[in-house]
Amino acid sequence: MNTARDLAIVALDLAQDHRVEQGELSLALAAAEVFDLLDAGALTLAEDRIAPNAQAPTGDRLLDEAATALIRQEPYESVEDWLWRRGRGLSAAYVEDLEQTGTMSRSRGFRLPLRAARTVPGDPAARQRAEQRWTSREPLLAALGAAAGIGTESAAPGPGEGPADTDALTDDTSSAVLAALGNAVMELEAVRQRRAIEDAAFDNVWRGF
Repeated sequence: MNTARDLAIVALDLAQDHRVEQGELSLALAAAEVFDLLDAGALTLAEDRIAPNAQAPTGDRLLDEAATALIRQEPYESVEDWLWRRGRGLSAAYVEDLEQTGTMSRSRGFRLPLRAARTVPGDPAARQRAEQRWTSREPLLAALGAAAGIGTESAAPGPGEGPADTDALTDDTSSAVLAALGNAVMELEAVRQRRAIEDAAFDNVWRGF
C-alpha cells in the first residue's frame, strides 16, 4: 500500500473538479510518506521526532528518496519540520513521477496549478486501488485528503457509503503525524493571509501617489 501515491491520484484524477492547492497537497504528501516509511520499517516515531532505521529499498523511487533524506543525527527532526522540508515542491514531483511511470498521463491542456489539472488514468489498477480506498472512506486517506483540501464535497460519501471514520486514527503515531500536518496547513494559510494583507496595504500606498 502506497498512501502517498494514492493521495496524489485522488487529487489529480478523482477530485480533479475540486480546487487543490499545491502547498496543502505537498504537505499532505509528505505526511503520507511518513506513514508509508513507517509501514516499510524505514523509520520510527519517538513522540514528535522521526528516528530513521537502517535504510532498505522500498521499490518506490520517491519513497526511497524520502528515506535517504531523513536526518540521521540526534535529536533528529520533528514531524512538522520534515513536512516543511520534504514538502517543498512535492506535489509537482508526484505529478512528474506518476507520468513517468505511466500511472497517470497528461491530457491536452494539463498544467499546474493542480486546480487546473486534467489527467487520464494510465494504470487502471493503481487508479482502482486509490478509488477503492477513497470511496470506502478509508480513515487515513480521508484524513490526509481533508488536510489537502479534498476531503469536503469532492469526498462526500455516495449512496450506500458512510462518513470517513477519521476518529479511528487514535494511536499515538497517527495522532502525532496528523496533528503536525494540521499545524503546518494552518501556518501555511496564515502566511497566505499575511501576504494578502501586506499586498493590499502596498496597493493602497501606491494609490495615494
